[in-house]
Amino acid sequence: MSSEDARRWDARHADVDHVGPLPPDALRGRSELLPAGGRALDVACGRGAVSVWLAQRGFAVDAVDVSAVGLAALDGVPGVRRVHHDLDRGLPDACAGPYDVVVCQRFRDPSLYSAFVERLAVGGLLVVTVLSEVDDEPGPFRAGPGELLAAFGGLDVLTAQEGNGEATVVARRP
Repeated sequence: MSSEDARRWDARHADVDHVGPLPPDALRGRSELLPAGGRALDVACGRGAVSVWLAQRGFAVDAVDVSAVGLAALDGVPGVRRVHHDLDRGLPDACAGPYDVVVCQRFRDPSLYSAFVERLAVGGLLVVTVLSEVDDEPGPFRAGPGELLAAFGGLDVLTAQEGNGEATVVARRP
């Protein structure tokens, strides 16, 4: 990501007053899929609504984002470690895992998919939601049909959906 991208995200996050804790979209109504606790990685966390939600459920969360402004929203949140990092350089070395939960919402970089799996603990839960070409227009930030299942099919897929411009997979590492 360029410094221009970081500035754009900083400006976008600066316009938001407060974001309360929210589960990942794919876990709404399915929080029973979460492990009892442990470590979690929130990739491209933005202002950290998912990070806070996970921390409130007993997880020690590493929240990673390129936006210092977005990460600042997590100042003082118990159980959350903020990691300022440009994901175009891969996942940060400081986030080696293993993690009991890895979440990535609305950030798509297929070159990171294998790193998500590598950092996932045995029995760990992966939750990924990206923009999709399915029922929408193609574009550089949109997954093609079947992309997530192809990338994460080696895991135990609990649910996978594509449609309305979004693709989601929730899977567990065997």
